[in-house]
Amino acid sequence: MLSSPDLSFSRNLPLVVFNQLGEFLQQMAQVVGTAALVLTESVLVRISLPQEWRNQRFTLLISQEFSALLVGTLAPGYGGDCAAYNSNLTFNSEAIALFVSQVRDLFEGNSDTHQNLERYRELVRPNDAQTQTKFTLLLLEYIGTQSSQKIIDPLTPTDSPGCVAIPQVYTCQPVEDALKKQILQERLLNQVTTQIRKSLDLPVIMATAIGMVREFLALDRLVIYKFQGLSVKTDLHGITIDENLPPGEMGGCIVYEERAEGAISSVLSYQENDCWSKNSTCLAKYRQGFTLVIEDVEKTYVTEECLLNLLRKCQVRAKLVAPIIFEQNLWGLLIAHQCHTPREWSESDQSLLTSIAEQLAIAIHQAELMQSLQKATRTLTQEKQSLEQRVIERTKALREALLAAEAASRLRSEFLATISHELLTPLTYVIGMSSTLLRWPLGELSQRQRDYLQTIHDSGEHLLELINDILDLSQIEAGKTVLNITDFSLTHTAENSLESLLEKADSQQVNLQLDLQIDPQRDLFTADVQRVEQILWNLLTNAIKFTPGGGSVTLRIWVEDHTAVFQIEDTGIGIPEEQLPVMFEKFQQLDTPYRRRYEGTGLGLALTKQLVELHRGRIEVESTVGVGSIFTVWIPAQQQRN
Repeated sequence: MLSSPDLSFSRNLPLVVFNQLGEFLQQMAQVVGTAALVLTESVLVRISLPQEWRNQRFTLLISQEFSALLVGTLAPGYGGDCAAYNSNLTFNSEAIALFVSQVRDLFEGNSDTHQNLERYRELVRPNDAQTQTKFTLLLLEYIGTQSSQKIIDPLTPTDSPGCVAIPQVYTCQPVEDALKKQILQERLLNQVTTQIRKSLDLPVIMATAIGMVREFLALDRLVIYKFQGLSVKTDLHGITIDENLPPGEMGGCIVYEERAEGAISSVLSYQENDCWSKNSTCLAKYRQGFTLVIEDVEKTYVTEECLLNLLRKCQVRAKLVAPIIFEQNLWGLLIAHQCHTPREWSESDQSLLTSIAEQLAIAIHQAELMQSLQKATRTLTQEKQSLEQRVIERTKALREALLAAEAASRLRSEFLATISHELLTPLTYVIGMSSTLLRWPLGELSQRQRDYLQTIHDSGEHLLELINDILDLSQIEAGKTVLNITDFSLTHTAENSLESLLEKADSQQVNLQLDLQIDPQRDLFTADVQRVEQILWNLLTNAIKFTPGGGSVTLRIWVEDHTAVFQIEDTGIGIPEEQLPVMFEKFQQLDTPYRRRYEGTGLGLALTKQLVELHRGRIEVESTVGVGSIFTVWIPAQQQRN
């Protein structure tokens, strides 16, 4: 049974009122959204109930933003049309979660219901403040409407057969007055909040908020006192505030004021420096959010002649003070004055003034940010005007430098392409003839001759790879490379890439592995298959080269949305962290003791990155020295050109 003491509502209710309140909660479910869950005692009809549950009714509302629980137990001695329920309405998340757990345990034999209730129990959170406020307003209006209706005096015998008198469960008029005041207070807060959201004009916000609050609380005077040292210089009436105080002193000035009538003296722009100090105990409390409540200054400040004389001079007999704080800084004070008579400040008065002060802090913060922005804008405008001429001059110089750089880059690419083409022809002869001699059927070659020929052949192949890489890079940088987009199988491409490198891996005693995580229905992909194979070949070759004997290289492939992901993981020597940023630059090699052993030009990864970016993809690397490296490539599906 419900055991939390944190109840928002606890009283006896007639059955008809209890049912109406339950219906109201069910209507609230439509307000908070379709994800809300509403449960009543009807869900228990299917199961055998313990005795304590048989005379209990409830309505339970659960959602991510708002949760509430209404529980009623049949009052002893009453039933039928005259039934009354001991009713509890709570918004406490712990109490609601406990109740859900108890209902869940009743369905121990029904796994589906048990799991669903457990899931909703985990969903229970403290209520969203705005939704709670909205519910409170609706509930107060609802109860107020019900209170205005004709109520049968429970002490008077009824005409219904079998009914007996039920003790009076509530009185209407005091509750109705309090509810009306609370509704008006909620509306006032909403109006102030709306005004702040709509406008950045601080004087308008201040005047509007002060006027409404003064009228609502029936105050003689409501003022805003601002401490020295912040940036607001001019108040609503155009009064400039002097903020230059000697070091070690604390003062301020009243910058906004609203009076009930002209007969009440004005304290606008009043400034005092004698009664404040930086070590003031009251100031320290204000910085912590303290609200000062003074019902009669003559009694409170009887031993503080300086401050009492100041208050008499300003016609202050009672006051209520709330601090205005933003970013943990005490900006000022919102002060309510009763000028001629003492006043007993209610909790609702204190709550309203504190809430308004919090909203004003937001407005002040917004206004000061806007002032800072405007100041920065003016500064930037001035700087812009002074920089415009220099920008024009620099633009001309940069354009000339850019044209020169583009011309140099174009000449370099053309030179590399020309030289590469010129080298291809003699290199083809070297590779072809050395290969032919190695297979020469006439005459027997000595071992030394065969070794020489093999060296010539291998060196030619290596030089051919280098020239092809240079050509590819030159073409890409010159913007002359065009992708040949086709549909192909990711599985076949991966298998072909590994098969072409099996002999190389075996010679270095490296284990090649393939990890395909592809749905067969998503195996077909659209890109330049030859370039994709080139990317995989470069990365796999690099991984094999830097993996010691007995290690492994794994090619892993999967598809995310419309993007193919290729991951090459090795157990090689790894890459130092300081060299990771330059891994994909041209002619970069590992600066390690293994440099001579692992020869290369440093073009492979640079070309790979260019090919990936040509597909509008990206490549990343993770590596740990002595553990291995992981290269991951994302290539989005390409659109075929007609």
